[in-house]
Amino acid sequence: MTLQIVLAISAVLFALGLAAALSRSNAIMILIGIELMLGAANLNFIAFWRFSDNPSDLAGIMFAIFAIAVAAAEAAVGLAIIILVHRKIKSVEADDASNLKG
Repeated sequence: MTLQIVLAISAVLFALGLAAALSRSNAIMILIGIELMLGAANLNFIAFWRFSDNPSDLAGIMFAIFAIAVAAAEAAVGLAIIILVHRKIKSVEADDASNLKG
């Protein structure tokens, strides 16, 4: 595989994630779209590390591991918020959350 092919795959993944995050009203589907975008960014980190002049340097791997940790924390906090909103208004639709204004 070449760098261009990997970047094209990453761009398609990012576009799919962006489309899913912007077109859905279900909060869980929005989180899945965001996770797809983060996965595409991780793929870019790994691709640029692999095709760099010095692949023995582990900077790309460290960036990817950090991004995976951030994605896991984001998913945990996002799901906790969705559960709390569902308990309050009995729906996970993003449009229904506007009723929570104080």
